[in-house]
Amino acid sequence: MERIVLIRTDDGSHTLYLPEMDEHYHSTKGALTESQHVFIEMGLHRFPGRSPHILEVGFGTGLNAFLTLLEAEKGYDAVHYTTLERYPLATEVIRQLEYPSRIESGEQELYYRLHQAEWDQDIAITPRFTLCKREVDFQTFSFSGKYDVVYFDAFAPEKQPGMWTQELFNKLYAHLSEGGVLTTYCAKGVIRRMLQSAGFTVERLPGPPGGKREILRALKIL
Repeated sequence: MERIVLIRTDDGSHTLYLPEMDEHYHSTKGALTESQHVFIEMGLHRFPGRSPHILEVGFGTGLNAFLTLLEAEKGYDAVHYTTLERYPLATEVIRQLEYPSRIESGEQELYYRLHQAEWDQDIAITPRFTLCKREVDFQTFSFSGKYDVVYFDAFAPEKQPGMWTQELFNKLYAHLSEGGVLTTYCAKGVIRRMLQSAGFTVERLPGPPGGKREILRALKIL
């Protein structure tokens, strides 16, 4: 893993910066604000079921998974969360982020359990939230089964173009359940057109407060 720098974003929460890549893990306008808006409010809350199977492209800091776990504890029946990450972060980096203290101070142990969970197997973090971390490259991931919600949180297309291709969006569409939803912070026209070509009905939505002007939500409507 490249050298990593801890950055405090505008909403007070931290993100990470990779100097060699000139890329941040989250928006510098607000890491927590962005994740809550893009993936929880516009993604998870859009799917009506109470037992969703979620696929996350880019586990990273575990922020999206932690927010989803907290949502699961509020009343979901059973959330199954599969997340893909090629370059897991070191424990010392994770502890610097301090997400539990900013989000839910009494749930610090749950956040660390997400990172300590064994790879490539289902781990029941709580009775309502099962995690499966896959240490793989999304570009070569062998899909199986169906997902209801996809959090597409890869690094930006100009930084990792191989993660944003028509072939991969076609695969995501094929493995999304009817009525399923994909959300991403990226609202570039070329990405919207690829999602549409894959078969998705794509919506441009307002971005997070103080952050990007627009985000994308893609729905599988048959």
